[in-house]
Amino acid sequence: MTKYVYDFSEGGKDMKDLLGGKGANLAEMTNLGLPVPPGFVITTEACRAFLTTGEVPDGLTAEIDQHLADLEQAMGKRLGDARDPLLVSVRSGGKFSMPGMMDTVLNIGLNDESVEGLTGQSGSDRFAWDSYRRLVQMFGKTVLGVDGEAFEHVFDEAKRAKGTTDDLQLDAADLRVIVQRFQAIVQEHTGEPFPQDPRKQLGRAVQAVFESWNTERAKLYRRQERIPGDLGTAVSVCSMVFGNLGMDSGTGVAFTRDPGSGAQGVYGDYLQNAQGEDVVAGIRNTLQLEQLEGLDKASYDELIATMATLETHYRDLCDIEFTIERGTLWMLQTRVGKRTAGAAFRIATQLVDEGLIDEDEALLRVTGAQLAQLMFPHFDSTDSATVLTRAMGASPGAAVGKVVFDSETAVAWAARGEAVVLVRRETNPDDLSGMIAAQGILTSRGGKTSHAAVVARGMGKTCVCGAEELEVDVQARTITAADGTVVGEGDVLSIDGTTGEVFLGEVAVTPSPVVQYFEGELAAGDGDDLVQAVHRLVVHADATRRLGVRTNADNPEDSQRARRYGAEGIGLCRTEHMFLGERRQLVEDLVLADDETEQEQALAAMLPLQREDFIGILRAMDGLPVTVRLLDPPLHEFLPDLLELQVEAAVAEATGRPVDAKRQALLVHVRRLHESNPMIGLRGVRLGLVVPGLFAVQVRALAEAAAELKAEGLDPRPEVMVPLVSAVQELEIVREEAERVLAEVAAQTGQPVDVLIGTMIEIPRAALTSGSIATSADFFSFGTNDLTQMGFGFSRDDVEVSFFSRYLELGVFGVSPFESIDESGIGRLVAISVEEGRAAKPGLKIGVCGEHGGDPASVHFFHQVGLDYVSCSPFRVPVARLEAGRAALGPEISDTR
Repeated sequence: MTKYVYDFSEGGKDMKDLLGGKGANLAEMTNLGLPVPPGFVITTEACRAFLTTGEVPDGLTAEIDQHLADLEQAMGKRLGDARDPLLVSVRSGGKFSMPGMMDTVLNIGLNDESVEGLTGQSGSDRFAWDSYRRLVQMFGKTVLGVDGEAFEHVFDEAKRAKGTTDDLQLDAADLRVIVQRFQAIVQEHTGEPFPQDPRKQLGRAVQAVFESWNTERAKLYRRQERIPGDLGTAVSVCSMVFGNLGMDSGTGVAFTRDPGSGAQGVYGDYLQNAQGEDVVAGIRNTLQLEQLEGLDKASYDELIATMATLETHYRDLCDIEFTIERGTLWMLQTRVGKRTAGAAFRIATQLVDEGLIDEDEALLRVTGAQLAQLMFPHFDSTDSATVLTRAMGASPGAAVGKVVFDSETAVAWAARGEAVVLVRRETNPDDLSGMIAAQGILTSRGGKTSHAAVVARGMGKTCVCGAEELEVDVQARTITAADGTVVGEGDVLSIDGTTGEVFLGEVAVTPSPVVQYFEGELAAGDGDDLVQAVHRLVVHADATRRLGVRTNADNPEDSQRARRYGAEGIGLCRTEHMFLGERRQLVEDLVLADDETEQEQALAAMLPLQREDFIGILRAMDGLPVTVRLLDPPLHEFLPDLLELQVEAAVAEATGRPVDAKRQALLVHVRRLHESNPMIGLRGVRLGLVVPGLFAVQVRALAEAAAELKAEGLDPRPEVMVPLVSAVQELEIVREEAERVLAEVAAQTGQPVDVLIGTMIEIPRAALTSGSIATSADFFSFGTNDLTQMGFGFSRDDVEVSFFSRYLELGVFGVSPFESIDESGIGRLVAISVEEGRAAKPGLKIGVCGEHGGDPASVHFFHQVGLDYVSCSPFRVPVARLEAGRAALGPEISDTR
């Protein structure tokens, strides 16, 4: 029979698949001899079985009963006993950290009788009734589905009646009344009294945690973080320890290093006379962790020692939750902590220097997505900016946007192109959609471990927390500062997630020091420790990777920038981009030419322009390969609009005005060439074969440019790429013509140039017939944008607007296939092409030049299938370099980072 329940002593940190991150780490701390309250874990297997059938799996109830009995024996108490009750917490915990997305219930076992026993046990009737109040509230909301606002209203009303905003000012009598009113709310909303049977409380709480795996907020978070939806959550059942027994008790969250910057030191929040979720919920502003030393030095010293033990054991930044119960320290959770991008790079190199990890492991501790975050701008100068307030920088970066006060508005305004900053008193998991839509988040409550801070750091969003000088009025849609300044919805704020400053209006931004480093404006040794950390890890990635990294560039400026960023050549030079703007007329003249003479005139006009273009690019990439894609213009982008011409002709006819003969002839041509779907029409190699001499002129211009540079003593390395090939015969015809032109130019200039001739693989048929196409190709380069369109059978320009968002919501796509390669479908075409191409021509050089070449997840796939290089936009070159190094080392060492 399947084992569904494990005691903490039976598990360990490597059992996250089964026990979830929380349960596995509680077990690990137990086995390390750290002070962990006894308990047990219900596995993810049990959750999956429950979610599949809707029923508790056979044997689970009996296993829970047995482990509960063992726990009662170990503690010398019985669950919910009227005189000396054992109380337990029920907490969710999946394999991957999902802070605040699933449910927790504390103080299971309290009822109308055992609350009196807890009073006698603790000597504090206020504590007992406060604990019962928390149970009814959490159980009512989480398990019974009562709107949490109903409880909050009663609680706030009680505080107002006492003339206070501090829940600590409510006494036992107040709390007893609140419990009664909470129980009445449960009765009113559910039609049943609050359950008094402790075992039924436990069973229903476990089921509620299982069900919380599929709440909308949890599913949204998983989509955002690309966490599989079929993993399920484990449930940790842990004997309660209490931080709300008085001012000598409390609860806190600690980090072994600053998760915002990576700096070493004491970081975290502590809240006296508080329980469980109070710190992360941001209900009261917290003390800084170092202040605990002055309140309880013995517990503080033990905590610091425990933090050092955990960081050494896990060899990483640890995020720790703890409770102090009347001077006794208890560890409630640890995990490898989430961190900002900058902190990730700093911590990885620090741990290398401390001898805890090697450089390979350090490289696996950072990601290309994090490096991309570090390359975004930050505020230029704030000297002249008006400071609205200063609070706690919870997630670094700079964000500018219009103020909105709820998630719905944030989503709606962002959808119409507005940059927004989400302002809340404190966020909760229901705000996730708004947090995703916003440029940044500002809260008036909470600290670095509040929900807003943790989620923002995980998403790379700028966040400022604990701006308690600001009065946030959600109903009035206003913020009122201490000096009386009022900011309304739609007004612009700028927030600095590093300093915690909030500015009125828009503040100018400037590139990050990481960008300055890649631009060559800042040497690694001249920058701060972040630049040095990035330099070390990118250099190590270069030494580790097998994949080459090229760039997509169509002009000398982009080519030079990409080379500064570390590009090893150009993988895609799109020649049609050279004919935008004023040059568009040349392509139009060529396509609409009435006879060979007009075509030759158009081609003659193109030759010198193309030659100069190629000279500039080849010069910028001297000594490196430059892959030039022959003209591939979708005709609708280069021809006059058919509808406009038709309307013009119809108006002229209706008004009796003479029709311009040239415009009339143009209408005839455009109507003849009009295509219902130009993306799969007369473009690429088809245009080159239909318009004689087109590709020959381009090859000639490239060869003449290379010959001129070679005569100067440079080392040009041009490559010709034929687009949209679907049959080997197309490539054979173009290759024969290109080789003739190359020979002519060599004879004319006395400068023979070695030019590789290859093709893009961007049509499914080409991928499936790569064996034959390889016989005429010196290289392949996958055009994954078109390959994805044609493989899925949809038009990117249309579907991303019409139904992609719905597909993402429904989970049809975990991520857009234009963002990350669809490994099982489009990736299969790539793998077939690589295998068959190299079988026909061993050593065939193969790369990718779609924007997938700069996507971190896709880079790993391209490494696995054996490509030689990836090519991407200049800005993404450092990201591809880093990820190519990580791909060479294998899978990530941590799933929780």
